[in-house]
Amino acid sequence: MPLQYQGTVGEHRAVRERVGVFDVSHLGRVWVQGPQAAPMLRSVTTFDVTTVPVGKAHYSLYCNESGGIEDDVFIYHLADDRWLVVHNASNAEPDFERVRAVAGDRATEVTADTVMLAVQGPEAMALLAGLLGEGIGDLGPRACAELDWRGAQVLFARTGYTGEDGGECIVGTEHAGALWDALVAGGATPCGLGARDTLRLEAALPLYGNDIDRTTHPYEAGLGFAVSLDDGVPFTGRAALADARSSSRTRRLAHLAARARGVLRPGYAVHAEDGADPVARLTSGTFSPSLRLGIGMAYLPPQFADPGVMLEVDVRGRALPVEVVRRPFYRKSRHS
Repeated sequence: MPLQYQGTVGEHRAVRERVGVFDVSHLGRVWVQGPQAAPMLRSVTTFDVTTVPVGKAHYSLYCNESGGIEDDVFIYHLADDRWLVVHNASNAEPDFERVRAVAGDRATEVTADTVMLAVQGPEAMALLAGLLGEGIGDLGPRACAELDWRGAQVLFARTGYTGEDGGECIVGTEHAGALWDALVAGGATPCGLGARDTLRLEAALPLYGNDIDRTTHPYEAGLGFAVSLDDGVPFTGRAALADARSSSRTRRLAHLAARARGVLRPGYAVHAEDGADPVARLTSGTFSPSLRLGIGMAYLPPQFADPGVMLEVDVRGRALPVEVVRRPFYRKSRHS
């Protein structure tokens, strides 16, 4: 996927106002199959996927023994004891090895054999229903189903990374070009990595490698919903996460909105209004095309992390006032 096709701002607005399509085939995709697939996946992921019913998907994490996040993943439960795990591209190889270590030959890497297209925006579901069938409108958030399209099997999931409605389609490479062309012919604007980043940041969705990594644990990142501890099942990092859950936070991932003209960028120093030394550095930052202001995220000490706190960001030697705000930065209009 290129950084942009015809301009990041125009592609961003297409998703917010109409519908856009992203080729996210760089994400890793692994099938795990068999009656023991669920407990196998449970042994390496933080969320109790054994509770996920057929036809649903859930967000989860891989952690190390210290509770640090090795990757964030989506896990889809299909009929006949089949599970699809989608990994970040930068971690696809070690993630596959992690799964194969517990699942053996029940785990199959299919990234090179499939294409994944994300169709997002207020008009996305209408476009997808016209192509895949009106029945997909009955699928709720994080639901998934296998559908027929012109003789090709498409795994459709009502998931995404933009804060908008829509879904993601996984199809064999031999049918991918035709599906892309049909989506574009139906009105979807091709969108690149630039718009994907501005959209996900407006929705306050963390990016692996920026906002979460091996040095962050789920609770300080606001991802405690992806950790299941009550079932008592051992998984990598469980003991450390149990300690983290019961301990006071030393920092929290907070969301900052500029209160003057300026663009926030990753790595910029964050200061208390009366402090010389930085209290944090931005993990993500951009100019929000929807809100017309700079936005960013940073791990702040608890005394600075509550909404309404005013701070300053060093933007190339200039102190830019910012306010801690509630997530998300941008909330979409509700669509059926």
